[in-house]
Amino acid sequence: MISVPSFLHDVLGRQQSRSALLLIAVAVAIALLSITPSFGDLELWRSVLAALLLADIAAGAAANLSASVNDHYATRPRSRWIFLAIHVHLVIVALLINAPLMPALIAWAATVAAGTLVNLGAGHATQRVTAGTGLIAILCMLPLLPDQEPALLAISSLFAFKVVFAFAVDHHADCRATESAGPASAGASSL
Repeated sequence: MISVPSFLHDVLGRQQSRSALLLIAVAVAIALLSITPSFGDLELWRSVLAALLLADIAAGAAANLSASVNDHYATRPRSRWIFLAIHVHLVIVALLINAPLMPALIAWAATVAAGTLVNLGAGHATQRVTAGTGLIAILCMLPLLPDQEPALLAISSLFAFKVVFAFAVDHHADCRATESAGPASAGASSL
């Protein structure tokens, strides 16, 4: 395990394995190589900023699934709410790439609303199902929005996955509950 500098704890948690860091880098590379070619006609500064925000979205979509990031936010519920409130990447990317703003605003609002609903369900057995249902609704709605551009559709889909499923769900709550209950209940719960 690699210790993560404290200023990156919100992004990568306290520790990450080399393999997790490699997979996060692969996720970023896939997103950048797939989507940034559509930024071709933009001014350089717009392309660079849009690519950085896209990299953050892709990195978060992968990193938020790791136990380290998950546990970081599970122990800091206030930070999870702040993250949801300040995550306006999608709207900024739409502005940077000169995409129609309305599809980005609708996708952003739907994603934040679904993420909020999922976050309110913390500790409930249906949290993952709620996230899955919210994500399905968003992913089915996105291509139907008027003036939807392919690049923005891909970025909106990544953003929805990152926020609604990868971030808002406490994926490792069962593991922490089993660990805190001790070995006797761990054996009993597996029956």
